[in-house]
Amino acid sequence: MPTQQPRAFQTLVELNATAVSCELCPRLRRYCSLIAEKKRRQFMDWQYWGKPLPGYGDPQARLLILGLAPAAHGGNRTGRMFTGDGSAQFLMAALHRFGFANQPTSNSVGDGLKLRDTYMTAIVRCAPPANKPKPVEIENCRLYWTQEVKLLRNLRIVLALGRIAFEAYVKHLKEEGLRTDGLRFRHAAFYRFPDEYPALCASYHPSRQNTQTGRLTVKMFNKVFREICLFLEKKPNEL
Repeated sequence: MPTQQPRAFQTLVELNATAVSCELCPRLRRYCSLIAEKKRRQFMDWQYWGKPLPGYGDPQARLLILGLAPAAHGGNRTGRMFTGDGSAQFLMAALHRFGFANQPTSNSVGDGLKLRDTYMTAIVRCAPPANKPKPVEIENCRLYWTQEVKLLRNLRIVLALGRIAFEAYVKHLKEEGLRTDGLRFRHAAFYRFPDEYPALCASYHPSRQNTQTGRLTVKMFNKVFREICLFLEKKPNEL
């Protein structure tokens, strides 16, 4: 399988334009195209997006939400990160409660959603079978989200949703030269680094598997966003 050649993007617009035409992962491209063709019964009138997803949000964001991958009938259908599935609704309700979104739902590209001080992306931009991307697919997609981190000039904190996203970000920090020995995934874990690196917060992923079983509750998710808001209220020299 081909791997991504290093490339520096100058803007988020340039990065997203390249990402949506990416063909590096044949398995994922075949799967997304198949889903877009077959569809799900309740979405038969939809024209599925069926391509890699661009990041979405406020280019001046201080908060980056780093997910795993689009859902087959969520982002892969709608063409926007965290849009059109159960995870999206749970996440967007929290973003709205804490002032990061203008509405508590995320259903389609034309639904009027605006994010404030927040940008959403994922470690894999194509929907993977069974929501399980392969290591090489995660590696192929690293170029995009790691450069999003650099292009978000005001970024102060990364919220990693789920263990896989968390571990991918920790690997990135290690390759940047930071010591990562003490970084462990647990819900609401909060880690700070030298000034030039954003802080890292962890949460269970808001998948239906987690929210419907009680592994992740509204109260638990609120705790994460409350800590993020408290962190952002402080100036860097006050931390």
